[in-house]
Amino acid sequence: MGFIAYLVLGLIAGAIAKLILPGRQGGGWIATLILGVIGALLGGWIGSAVFGAGVSSFFDISTWLCAIGGSLIVLVVWGLITGRSRAAKA
Repeated sequence: MGFIAYLVLGLIAGAIAKLILPGRQGGGWIATLILGVIGALLGGWIGSAVFGAGVSSFFDISTWLCAIGGSLIVLVVWGLITGRSRAAKA
């Protein structure tokens, strides 16, 4: 999969992860893109290690499920990190 396809996959997967996870997440489309690309990398790594299905083809359902799952994990971890820092400031 090419670089541009990976960016598009990350942007869409990050947006879907933000829609699935309840709550208010900050950041615009650049933050969503970064979240999705990191999530796609993480999801591809976990998917290939556990299930033998990684992020290989843009139009494959396993690619999208791995990318969205990884984006959800990254979004939860980011919420825990920023939630702690906001609680410490208050």
